Amino acid sequence: MALQGTLKDFGIADIFQLISHQSKTGVLHLHSKSQEVRISFANGDVVRAESTTRKKRDLLGAMLVRAEAIDEAQLEQALETQKRTLKRLGHILIERGFLQKEALKQFTHLQTTETIYKLFNWETGTYAFEAEEVTYDKETVEPIRSENILMEGFRMVDEWPMIRKKIVSYEMSFRKIKDIPAVVAPKSVEDEIDGALDGMFSDEGAKSGSKDLGRNEIKVYKTIEVDWTVQKLIDLSRLGEFETCKALLNLLQRGYVKVDTTKRELVKAAVKPGARIRRIPFGRILLQTGMYIFIVGLLFILYRTVHVDLFSFSGETGIRMFKSPAAKELVGKCQQRRLRAALDVYFLERGRYPNELVELVRQGLVNEKELRFPWQNQRVYQRRDSGYMLLRPFE
Repeated sequence: MALQGTLKDFGIADIFQLISHQSKTGVLHLHSKSQEVRISFANGDVVRAESTTRKKRDLLGAMLVRAEAIDEAQLEQALETQKRTLKRLGHILIERGFLQKEALKQFTHLQTTETIYKLFNWETGTYAFEAEEVTYDKETVEPIRSENILMEGFRMVDEWPMIRKKIVSYEMSFRKIKDIPAVVAPKSVEDEIDGALDGMFSDEGAKSGSKDLGRNEIKVYKTIEVDWTVQKLIDLSRLGEFETCKALLNLLQRGYVKVDTTKRELVKAAVKPGARIRRIPFGRILLQTGMYIFIVGLLFILYRTVHVDLFSFSGETGIRMFKSPAAKELVGKCQQRRLRAALDVYFLERGRYPNELVELVRQGLVNEKELRFPWQNQRVYQRRDSGYMLLRPFE
């Protein structure tokens, strides 16, 4: 395996870009905790993405049934035929006339992209790329450019937090409160891009109503029925989780739909769409606790041995100062270690180092005073491609 390592050192985006730029053909194996995903590349383009831990509901047949492209009886017949002939499920569905080739192409594309986009939520893991021959059905599978996947993935990472503030559960449902004017036609892709750019530099976007509705919003609006949940709309719209939830948010903000409040208790107990799969951060808790105990113990030793006055203040700056320069240096080094530990925790949680030290404060990893105490000036920090630089302040 010529390319392998951990996602801490080499992120998903870096791996995709390298494979794409070198037009590699082979299989990328990704592992994180109990999850494993295999992505097949042909000349740098993605042709297949499979999860070995894929849930039954994420299998192609289950997706087709939930989207009402086929029914349960048709799926059972196709699965029985598959057992006897070992043919691909999609080919059997087409041969029996249960599904059109274009529909199968749409669902295989959706299944691949939905599997890959979830990788952008991975915070830890390992990767290994094996260069080998990759075969795929060129009639029903259209290769996807890695650059397109990365652009969409980064867009989702940026926009999901805003969407989750309003679309808080898969169990939410919506009601239509006004009609979309009949004169509104679905926008072309170019029109939607132009509209998005206009909205970035103008406040008129939220006030212009139907003029801002794109293809996805209109499709989701037409799909909405009373008591249908967000998950049901995701299945039937065939747009994917992110695009469906974003369309719902736009419809909600523009006053075309409202949240059905009759299921509040069920919604509260449900999982948020697009949420990162997290576990209890025992490592972070233990690391912080250990560092605090170490600092308290060190300060106590200093107090008993060099008689440091920890609570003397400078009249001009209001910053706590040490009377002993040696003690000041010692505590400064201790806090330097504390900041480095906090930076490592930040990296593990977000996959990158912060642009500024103040981000550690916002995340609750350190106190604001720790950025400069016991110095008057704040420590020198600079994020770099290979890591970061953290120095004591120049005084």
